[in-house]
Order: sequence, then structure tokens, then C-alpha cells
Amino acid sequence: MPGGRLTQRERQHIAAGLAGKLSYAEIARRLDRPTSTISREIARNGGPGGYRPQQAQLATVQRAQRGTPAPPRAAEAPGGTMEEEIIELAVRSGLPRMTARVHVDLLLSEDGRRTAAELTRRLKVSPASVSVAVNFLVEHGYVRRERDPLRRRDIYVVDDDAWYHSIVISSRQTLEAAQASTAAVQTYGPESPVGQRLAKVGAFLEQVSLDMLESADRCRRLLA
Repeated sequence: MPGGRLTQRERQHIAAGLAGKLSYAEIARRLDRPTSTISREIARNGGPGGYRPQQAQLATVQRAQRGTPAPPRAAEAPGGTMEEEIIELAVRSGLPRMTARVHVDLLLSEDGRRTAAELTRRLKVSPASVSVAVNFLVEHGYVRRERDPLRRRDIYVVDDDAWYHSIVISSRQTLEAAQASTAAVQTYGPESPVGQRLAKVGAFLEQVSLDMLESADRCRRLLA
């Protein structure tokens, strides 16, 4: 694995990867660099929405000439490393990185509440990026949207009950997939290899989703 500072060519590859909606991990894999190197580089130089390879290269050269260290990331502040680890776990579980960043910022806020403007300012990203992320989180039950009637703005809230709703939504989506698999059995024939396979998949997914719904209802009291 190569070490040392990133080259201008590598920074151009990073910009191309961001434009192509690649994850930090995929960009790092293609450059044979640690994912932490890529995430640190992007965070230092405008974030995913404002990264410019030429400016990043120039900033690195200027820092080297001054002999001063690069400004620390927010993730390097006390508790920041843990925040980054939580984001990486969320990304590995399937959340888009920007969505994971928004979710974790909400989770770690004092009262679990942020406006879109606060998220945009804190994460140093565009309002459009925040909008896409919070819409995903609301749709999947991780966050709920409240309206501030006085200032005519949305407030995004993550509370204890959000975990229950996210599991219920996910389980119902799995149940829909189970029902679709079961319905497709008749199309291919219950005695055909495909029909038998679909029947097994449908039965499995249905049982798992029903068990999850039952478990969520039974354990919801732990969130009270």
C-alpha cells in the first residue's frame, strides 16, 4: 500500500470518484489507500460537495511550505473518532454515506433535533445533499419531521421511538417481498425448481418479518 502524501493525480481520481457517487471505501480501494486517508482528505478540502483537486493540492503545498500541520477535522476532536466509527458501521450496514452522516449527527445532538440549515452548516454540505438524506431517513422511519409554525421550517427529530418505527417499516418491506415471492410461485409452477425455490424464500422471509414485528411490539416497552 502506498504511503506518503496524496499526489495531484490521486486527488483528481478522488474528485472523479465523488462525481461518480462512489463510496469513500471504493475510492480508497481503487487508489490502494486507507479509507481514513480518503475521508480525511475530503473533509479537509471542502467536503464531498465542494472538493476540488487543484485547490486541495495547492492547500497541501502551502501547508508544507509554512511547516504547519493541517487543520484538524471535527472527527479528531474529543469523541470525534467514535463518531467516525459509527458512520463507518452505518455505511457498512447499507446506508449511503451522506445519510449516515446526517443520522449520526442527529443521534449525537443534545436533544436529537436539528433543522436542515443546522445540518447543512455543521456538515459543510449543500442543502440538496441534506434534503436527500433526511428524506431517506424519514421514509425509513429513522427520523420524523416536525413543523415549526413560528419560523416556517422543518425540524428533524430522532427519538427513542424512532428505532421501533424503523424496524416496523423494514419488517413490513420484507413481508411485501415475501408475499411477492409467494405470488410468483404460481407463475413458474409450484412443482418447478424456480417455483419451489420461490416458495421456500417466501416462507422464510414471511416468518422472519412476522417474528421481527412481534418482537418489536413486545420489546417496545424498553423504549418507554
